[in-house]
Amino acid sequence: MSPAASQDQVKPDYDAFVTRLCERADSLPKRLRQVADFALAHPDDMALHTSAQVAEQAGVQPSTLVRFAQALDFSGFSELQHVFRSRLRQQFPDYRERIEILRDEGAAGPDMARVLLDGFVAASRSSLDQLEKSSVHADIDRATDLLAKAQSIVLVGARRMFPVVSYLAYAFGKLGIRAILVDHVAGLGAEQAALARPGDVVLAVSCAPYTPATIDIAAQAHQRGIPVISLTDGPLSPLVQNCTLWLEVREADYGAFRPMAATFALAMTLAVGTAEKARADG
Repeated sequence: MSPAASQDQVKPDYDAFVTRLCERADSLPKRLRQVADFALAHPDDMALHTSAQVAEQAGVQPSTLVRFAQALDFSGFSELQHVFRSRLRQQFPDYRERIEILRDEGAAGPDMARVLLDGFVAASRSSLDQLEKSSVHADIDRATDLLAKAQSIVLVGARRMFPVVSYLAYAFGKLGIRAILVDHVAGLGAEQAALARPGDVVLAVSCAPYTPATIDIAAQAHQRGIPVISLTDGPLSPLVQNCTLWLEVREADYGAFRPMAATFALAMTLAVGTAEKARADG
């Protein structure tokens, strides 16, 4: 049976696509890996733009998109694009649709508060268990070493990750660690991040669907030789390509809402660990 015929029977969702890509990433040629990085960093563009527009944005020829799709057992770019369009409709619905999902799961009526709390607590517990099992403690130690020695820590995160870096700015400030929060006010995020100088460290936080501004700032800092530490959700994250060190954190969801328990736990670990090492170093 041909790959295309097999795909007619089993249409992968976005998560299955990412899993398949992860399994085959090491065998992809350079140009196809370039498309993979773009696809993960800009999933909405993959869903909504034409193949010519996607190719131009990714810096490749349109034929490369076809080869990329076929390397992952799709008949062509159009079939692959259906996966990204399904993601928009299903995996990341708008907030009204998410409420409808919760209603369908029983989060309505007189027991609403209990059902919602139980659901979000269960998702948080799952995320924390996964963090505890998968964390590489040596990498966390390396991260706190780099942060403790930094003259300034530049904190980059947007959208739902902005509360994480905002907390880190608060915690580092209280702990006596110099930190600069990139808040993107007036659209000046790139200019704020450009204040990083040799001796500083950039700490960037982003998970799928990745925020392009965070990816771009991390890439620019990396190109300038500024160490970048990333909190992200896996080895195919576009942040991984432009960082000195990355720490994996995955959040479970409930009704398409993701509690941020694991991400905040890791952020708190970095803040306190950095402060303790800075104190020990005098």
